[in-house]
Amino acid sequence: MLEMTRDDFETLVSDALDRIPPELTRLMDNVAVFVEDEPPVGEPELLGLYEGVPLTERGEWYAGALPDRISVYMGPTLRLCETPDEVVHEVATTVIHEVAHHFGIADERLHELGWG
Repeated sequence: MLEMTRDDFETLVSDALDRIPPELTRLMDNVAVFVEDEPPVGEPELLGLYEGVPLTERGEWYAGALPDRISVYMGPTLRLCETPDEVVHEVATTVIHEVAHHFGIADERLHELGWG
């Protein structure tokens, strides 16, 4: 397994978020991004997870809701990748994939676009 400090991994997540165009990040609403060591039990290979209500599904009832949550999982990412460059690429792909879910883009469409 590739080794990396948590601080370095968090920096990669932050860098990936910074690569999202400002016109899209301005539209992100009520969402928080976290780095977690491991995914939920039963999902050992999961690299990221979006939990919340996509922007496309929010209505008037949404006011005052807790923030959506994007989690990026360090353990599975480091186990999957063999080089630091692969980690950079996989973190960026994971962040973009989960942010796309926030915008209401489904897995099928992400796979079609090459972000699966």
